[in-house]
Amino acid sequence: MGESAVIASVVIPVYNAGSTLAHCLGALADQSLAREKYEILVVDDGSRDATRQRVASFGARLLSQPHKGPAVARNLGVRESQGDIILFTDADCEPSPHWVEALMRALEDPEVTGAKGIYATRQKALIARFVQLEYEDKYDKMKRERCIDFVDTYSAAYRKEILLREGGFDSAFPRASGEDVDLSYRLSRRGYKLVFVPEAVVYHRHVGTLGGYLRRKFYVGFWRVLMYRKSPEKMIADSHTPQSLKLQCILATVSIALLLAFPLLPRLAIWGLSASLVLFLLSSLPFLARCFKKDPQVGLVALPLLLVRAFALTAGFLAGIVRHLYLTLRDRLSR
Repeated sequence: MGESAVIASVVIPVYNAGSTLAHCLGALADQSLAREKYEILVVDDGSRDATRQRVASFGARLLSQPHKGPAVARNLGVRESQGDIILFTDADCEPSPHWVEALMRALEDPEVTGAKGIYATRQKALIARFVQLEYEDKYDKMKRERCIDFVDTYSAAYRKEILLREGGFDSAFPRASGEDVDLSYRLSRRGYKLVFVPEAVVYHRHVGTLGGYLRRKFYVGFWRVLMYRKSPEKMIADSHTPQSLKLQCILATVSIALLLAFPLLPRLAIWGLSASLVLFLLSSLPFLARCFKKDPQVGLVALPLLLVRAFALTAGFLAGIVRHLYLTLRDRLSR
């Protein structure tokens, strides 16, 4: 593949992805855009399984680094890429056949700096179907926005020159923990135009168990603290997060405080918890209605899942605040 022919580079950071990477690379090798127009770069982040052996048979370039996290891996891929447009996806994603073209089409507009696609899934597990409806609820919100500020890199594209000029992904995020959203917040704040491209579909295996779902939400909340430290205005609103979710997390925080106060103020705690539950139900009604319309089985379990989601996110966020306070105190004492 001649270097001059390449117009786009697909960058995939991988860590111990031997069980999923082949599906991703197979889908990328079978795109509607002519293969000589794009390259595939796999950045191995210190894997200890068969990840590296999966790469060669798909015509992808392999880059390697010690285990430093996906932010550093993506930055390496950007620096070593040949294309002017950088596309990102993950090893556990299978891009649809028109994925590259859909993202490239969005960046034909010279005013557009970045673009975000969507998740889809073929899974039948109830939790996974609930997760998909969560995403679709957020996508419905983004479709109403002319520009967005929230781009996650399972399906994304950026202009290479902008990524290099703005410093790429922040290596302060040590794992897949919001480093991609942090970048989009930063670019949006600096005036770059980011757009939503629902045609850019990647298929994904969402978490399918309740325990896995709760762990994921806990860590989402945990790493949000670092993101909000850097972009505090996004605690109020962004183009991706429904305001109802933020209200539900506030209600979960209030409920935790009321439970702790119960031994001293039982009557106040009971009334407060009752009011919080009513407000939570009212805030959930639009999402519950969409669930029953799209997938009635998921609708039957959606309310308790929304409740545990709010508490998992809140618990993670509170743990993240404790971590931040600890690190701040440690740094001050060490001076």
